[in-house]
Amino acid sequence: MNPVRAAISGAALLAPVLVLAACNSGAPDEPDAEETEVPEDLVSDSLPDLGEIEAIGTPMEERVATLGLINKRNNLSRDIELSPGETRRVDDVVIRLSACERTAPWESPAEVGAFVQVFVNEERDPEAEPEFQRVFSGWLFKNSPSLNVVEHPIYDVWVKDCAMSFPGEEG
Repeated sequence: MNPVRAAISGAALLAPVLVLAACNSGAPDEPDAEETEVPEDLVSDSLPDLGEIEAIGTPMEERVATLGLINKRNNLSRDIELSPGETRRVDDVVIRLSACERTAPWESPAEVGAFVQVFVNEERDPEAEPEFQRVFSGWLFKNSPSLNVVEHPIYDVWVKDCAMSFPGEEG
């Protein structure tokens, strides 16, 4: 391939990256996401019955899941730690954790998962009362993120860890 054609081809490959990099250049600075009060109707909603999944290891109420949350509009991400049954609101998103689980150290392949519900306030009027709509309810898996995906144009949620231990495990 001649040098001119190679340069043009390389520039063509780089063009989409440059366009995407410029997407946020004119956006006003947005403040960091902050946790606010969870609407009462989302707290009082009953969680799904997941059966007897805590047969071995740390009791469910003592486990702690670490979830990642990103706002794709302003590229702000944060880690959220939740215990099963806990609900947390960050700006226009509410995350509820029903359960978290990981395979025992002696099992293969190693996997970490959490049953999560995600609610988003699509109402953009700051004067209006927020109306949260459920956009996801299901298991998310750390090592298989494409298996079950939170499909939302602005927010993404994923599992990072489930803190629990098993009998005989040092920790």
